[in-house]
Amino acid sequence: MKTTHFVCIVASTAALALLAGCARPEPAPEPVRAVKLLTVGADTLDATTEYAGEVRAQVESRLGFRVGGKLTARPAELGQAVRPGQLLAQLDAQDLALSSQAAQAAVAAARTQRDLARADLERFKNLLAQGFVSSAEIDRRQAALDAAEATLKQAQAQSSVQGNQAAYARLVADAAGVVTAVQAEVGQVVAAGTPVVVLAQDGARDVVFAVPEDRLALVRPGTPATVRPWAAAGAPASIAGTVREVAASADPATRTFLVKLALPREAALPLGATAYVTLQTPASGQAAITLPTSAVLQSPEGDRKGSMVWVFDAANGTVKPRAVTVAGAEGNRVVIADGLKPGDEVVAAGGHVLSAGQKVVRFVAQ
Repeated sequence: MKTTHFVCIVASTAALALLAGCARPEPAPEPVRAVKLLTVGADTLDATTEYAGEVRAQVESRLGFRVGGKLTARPAELGQAVRPGQLLAQLDAQDLALSSQAAQAAVAAARTQRDLARADLERFKNLLAQGFVSSAEIDRRQAALDAAEATLKQAQAQSSVQGNQAAYARLVADAAGVVTAVQAEVGQVVAAGTPVVVLAQDGARDVVFAVPEDRLALVRPGTPATVRPWAAAGAPASIAGTVREVAASADPATRTFLVKLALPREAALPLGATAYVTLQTPASGQAAITLPTSAVLQSPEGDRKGSMVWVFDAANGTVKPRAVTVAGAEGNRVVIADGLKPGDEVVAAGGHVLSAGQKVVRFVAQ
């Protein structure tokens, strides 16, 4: 009896041990992470930035011939001031003149054929009156006259085109300005449309400068600015200007956006001069919530939800995600337009390893 009882106890103990070994172990508690917290507050934006630019004409034309040919003369020189109608370059017009003469001869031939068809029609009308021919012959002669009239009109139009082509051998200035570049020399054969002279027209001037992508949101047409000439003799210390144009796409080499700032017409700055532009954007001096770039993350849902931050709940020591709207960037900080209010505590660093409802502790530097 005692032996049997002992054996039963041993078997039960072994069974319990085996069951305990097969049971699923309890998961390890989620670690409490230390994160750097930041209390949200309203900061004053400083959106005033200075850029280096170049003075250019608002209208700068790359002038070329409408026809191709060999360049025989180029009176225009770099830096020369020209007036409207002044000769800038000349092509060899011998072939164009011969083409014009051939077109004029074609007009004369077409006119002779038209006159012959008209006389033939009149003669057949007299024969019809005498009853020697039928009306069908009159119709054929009328059709021949109509065709001759059309051929004459075609020849006259072609002659006008060839006459214009001969005149296109002279490249003249279409407005007063200054020659800023010469891109062809005498003796060179140029194709139609190839730039020969670059002409900066007289009138209003622009200051052209490049803006990086992170500042583009703060630059819009109509933004006021102050221009400070670098070394223009006789120019005022500062000139008021306005952003006139912002490029729609970035330069493929520099990845910056070209901005044109209009100067007042009385600003006598030389072309090509260096000028410093200080932009006063509408956001400058306004209160806004800004966060370091490390605090703003991409939402796990992707582009549908946009950006998010981790907000600290001091009551239970956990974090939860909150969607925010980003209005732009100011240096190394992100401007938040919506989603946060002053007094909120957000995770400034270490948010990439967090999950919703996870317990965290405030990181304290030693």
